[in-house]
Amino acid sequence: MNGYLLDTHILIWWIENNPALSDVVRQVISDPRNDIYVSAVSIWEICIKQGTGKLSLPGDLPERIRTNNFLPLSIRFDHALAVQGLPFHHTDPFDRMLIAQSEVEGLTLITHDSRIWVYPISLLKV
Repeated sequence: MNGYLLDTHILIWWIENNPALSDVVRQVISDPRNDIYVSAVSIWEICIKQGTGKLSLPGDLPERIRTNNFLPLSIRFDHALAVQGLPFHHTDPFDRMLIAQSEVEGLTLITHDSRIWVYPISLLKV
């Protein structure tokens, strides 16, 4: 079984059925043999964007996550501490937490963000 962590924009694209998602990424996410995680930091980021009117998503977000059988990933102390050791190739605090979580949990981060690609973590690039 493989474990994957969705970058926030990948979660949004999945919910929107955005054509920017490659066939490979769609297959990975929809394969029931894979564990697909959604971080609390992504939910936090989405809620902030929805609250400011910068983002609107179809349907109920928690329900969409449940119906897709995505697994929740909480933010723990070891995740927060791992952020401290990351080089500042990327300064966005949400993305830095996702990088740290991917590293600590041994998950492959699915992302389109080329600024993340410089980190020595397992990546699936969109």
